[in-house]
Amino acid sequence: MNYEMFDAKKIIGEVTAAEADLNPSIVVVSTDSAPRTGMGEFIAKYPNRYYELGIMEQAGAGVSAGLATTGKTPVFCAPAPFTTARPFEMFKIDIGYMRQNVKVIGRNCGFNYSDLGPTHFGLEDMALVRLIPGVVILAPMDASQLRGAMRAMLRYEGPVYLRIGTAPIPKIFDDEDFEIGKGFVVREGSDVAIITTGEISRNVFEAAEKLAAEGINVMVVAMPTVAPIDEELVIRAARQTGRIVTVEEHYIVGGLGSAVCEVCAKSAPVPVRRIGVPMEFLSAGQYMDLVRHCKLDADGIVETVKDFVNNP
Repeated sequence: MNYEMFDAKKIIGEVTAAEADLNPSIVVVSTDSAPRTGMGEFIAKYPNRYYELGIMEQAGAGVSAGLATTGKTPVFCAPAPFTTARPFEMFKIDIGYMRQNVKVIGRNCGFNYSDLGPTHFGLEDMALVRLIPGVVILAPMDASQLRGAMRAMLRYEGPVYLRIGTAPIPKIFDDEDFEIGKGFVVREGSDVAIITTGEISRNVFEAAEKLAAEGINVMVVAMPTVAPIDEELVIRAARQTGRIVTVEEHYIVGGLGSAVCEVCAKSAPVPVRRIGVPMEFLSAGQYMDLVRHCKLDADGIVETVKDFVNNP
C-alpha cells in the first residue's frame, strides 16, 4: 500500500509549538535530545520555556513533575526506554502517584533503533507504564493520529505517555478529532478480529487485504489508546467474531495483547492469539529483518491469522 509519508519529529514539534501559542503553561524538558525530536521551532520561539538537563532522564521525570506542581504543562520527550525504564521510579512516584500533568513522549519505540540492540529497543514501555495507575497510554498509527493525539494529550489534564517512532510515518486516515480512550473499526468482518496499535498497524491493513483475497473475513480494530483501553469495542469484537488476534511492536507480555486478554477474561471469553515480540533479547539488525523475525510484517500476520482460524 502506498501512502504519503510525513516526518514524525516535525509533527511533534509543530503541534507542541502551535499548542504553546495557545497555552502559555506548556514547557519542554529535554535530556540532550530536544533538537533531534523536532522541538527546534519551540526552542526558537520560546527559549525561556525550554529546560535542558543533559543526559539525566531520572531528573527529566522529576523536574517535569516539579514544574507541573507550579502550574506548568511539561512535555518530556526522549527515546522510549529512557523515558520509561530508566526513570521508572520517578515516573511512578513523581508523575503517577502525584497525578501530575506531565506529558511524556517515548520516541524511537519498538525496533526503531534496530542497529543499537536491546539497550535501545523500546519493547517494554507500555508494559511498564500500564503498571502506573491513572496514566493514559497513546500509540498513534499514522500522521493524522499523531497530530490528533498530540493535541489531545496537551489539552488533557493528567499524566500521559505517548509512544512513537521517528522514522517517516504514513498518512492513512483522514484528519479527525482524536478521542482519548476510544478505538474504532477500520474494517468489518466475522471470521476473526485483529486489534492493532501503533505504526506497525499499516502491516495489519495490508494483511487484511491479503486474507480477504483468500476468503477470510477479517474485522480490523484500531486501538490508538492502550490505556484506558476501549473495553466496549474489545467486547464487541470478541462477540462478533469469536476470536481475536492482537498486533503490536512491543513484547507480547504487558502491552496491547495483555490488555485485550484481561478484558476478554473478564467480560467476553474467546481465544486470543498475540503477535508481537517474543520474550527474549533479540540481537541488533536491520529493522525489517527484526519485524519479519517476529512475524510482524504483512506476510507473517497472514500466516499467523490463517493458522489461528484453522487451528484455534
